Amino acid sequence: MQSLVLDSGKLYIRDVEETAVLTDNDVEIKIHTVGICGSDVHYYQHGRIGPFIVEKPMILGHEASGIVTKVGKNVTHLKVGDRVCMEPGIPNLSSIQSRSGFYNLDPEVRFWATPPIDGCLKERVIHPAAFTFKIPDHLSFAEGAMVEPLAIGMQAATKAGIKPGDIALVIGSGPIGILTALSALAGGCAEVIIADIADTKLQIAGQYQGIHAVNSKTTDLLAKVHEMTDGMGVDILFECSGAKPVIVNMTQYMAPGSTAVLVGMPIEPAKVDIVSAQAKEITFKTIFRYVNMYPRTIRLIASGKLNLKPLISKVYKFKDAIEAFDRAAAGNPNDVKIIIEME
Repeated sequence: MQSLVLDSGKLYIRDVEETAVLTDNDVEIKIHTVGICGSDVHYYQHGRIGPFIVEKPMILGHEASGIVTKVGKNVTHLKVGDRVCMEPGIPNLSSIQSRSGFYNLDPEVRFWATPPIDGCLKERVIHPAAFTFKIPDHLSFAEGAMVEPLAIGMQAATKAGIKPGDIALVIGSGPIGILTALSALAGGCAEVIIADIADTKLQIAGQYQGIHAVNSKTTDLLAKVHEMTDGMGVDILFECSGAKPVIVNMTQYMAPGSTAVLVGMPIEPAKVDIVSAQAKEITFKTIFRYVNMYPRTIRLIASGKLNLKPLISKVYKFKDAIEAFDRAAAGNPNDVKIIIEME
């Protein structure tokens, strides 16, 4: 079947034989829509992310939606014809981490498009039914594919322990930063400041009511924070940039007793000003992907309280998938999420 394959730093559309076999607890899904993630682009450009190295041809893609075409005999919550999205990480459900409720931390997790595991930019996939979720008929396949990146924002907002009326600061206005800001609003924040140095992405984020977009290169971000918090600092800070200079200085924006959630991943280890954090008794939390977030993320989108459509920058057909990846790799400042449709 036709697949988008990364091989020796180049992309190819190739016929690849399906080796997976449908078991009693699986479903077969005809892929309809796949979003391009920053990790896909990073593997394309650099061939690795930390210890995960592309050493053999690998199919890309992990943000996906589609239609169920076959159902294993033990599957009762899905049927042929259902429109679904799929959680891309499959853990060992017998591991200590999974049994403790943290299956996202299972070291044996098999995550689409993370070497050596193939992704979902292909015509069909076989996937565990337990990690396949029906999407309502009024949601588009593109919105279904965006459940995956939004789940990261939802995980961050949940870990933050937001209290109604909190004011948050999100540093970084890439796709995850914007989705984290929207999740923070949905979680109870009264207002969210989002900071970056890219005006076009800030303009996109600033379209949403309750989000205040600030270019930290041309505007005094600390002054803006103090203006909006009566000089106290924000209750929650979401670090979504992974930029080392930001991480070391982020406590200056935070109120005493506040919480920092580390979402972005620095390429190299980054320092934190421990003393300034201690002086404010700041709580640090981290996230790694998400756990049990798909059902609530789907419900939130379906409710109409969170509109993802302004974040979809361009839709490409599968035959133009290489062009789509080249555009994503170019880092167009106007782009937030690029989508590939298989049909």
